[in-house]
Amino acid sequence: MKHTLSVLVENQPGILSKVAGLFSRRGFNIDSLAVGVTEDTSVSRMTIVVNGDEHTVEQVEKQLNKLIQVIKVRVLQPNDFISQELSLVKVNCRMQNRGDVMKIAELMQARIVDVTTTCLTLEFCDTEERTETLITLLRPFGFKEIVRAGAIAIEKGNHTASSGRHSQKH
Repeated sequence: MKHTLSVLVENQPGILSKVAGLFSRRGFNIDSLAVGVTEDTSVSRMTIVVNGDEHTVEQVEKQLNKLIQVIKVRVLQPNDFISQELSLVKVNCRMQNRGDVMKIAELMQARIVDVTTTCLTLEFCDTEERTETLITLLRPFGFKEIVRAGAIAIEKGNHTASSGRHSQKH
């Protein structure tokens, strides 16, 4: 089962390497990892997706909490968060099938960001499931390249993973 963790860390050089090393040393595989600064520029948020059972996720959470630069770890509960991933998909596309590819892009709400005589590049931001659907629909045309960013996630409602340094409760 896939689990999504939201990890607040001090925005310092080397923290990504420490987190990746922690997973590697313990034999845990990362399905997806996205990192970016938060509303507080001294804090970064890592969204980590791991595949494993409850015990594996507990171990990951405990090990992350041991790192000095880790401020807070939250295992996000299913149905309590919104998750999206960004994808760029370069599809083989000749004039005779361009309309078909464009129709699929329109139906899936993907944005065409580049056009050449032999391919279309689509930008798509949605759930992992819808991304897989888009890729399945486009597979018959063939791909030149697919680039997928890791999932980012945020809790629904008023819940925040904020460190409390500069946040206000509502």
